[in-house]
Amino acid sequence: MSAKTVELLRERLTSLQPLSLVIEDESHRHAGHAGAKEGGHYDLQIVAEAFAGKNTVARHRMIYAAAGDLMRHGIHALSIRAFAPGEV
Repeated sequence: MSAKTVELLRERLTSLQPLSLVIEDESHRHAGHAGAKEGGHYDLQIVAEAFAGKNTVARHRMIYAAAGDLMRHGIHALSIRAFAPGEV
């Protein structure tokens, strides 16, 4: 399921036109965690022009909106590092 979730998330984040996108499945680190039964744990680093001039909360909201229902079904936890070009 987690490889499928990573691909779905990658597809959905294309709407932000990322210049760089790295998604790591960290679900194995949370084996046995009650919430892990509902979805996986992922680490996301994304660079996109869409984030220029936006604060961290606005960037995260953009990512959650793009991810859509994956945030309710498929993803239990998402660690986000979102940058505009030149910030990395």
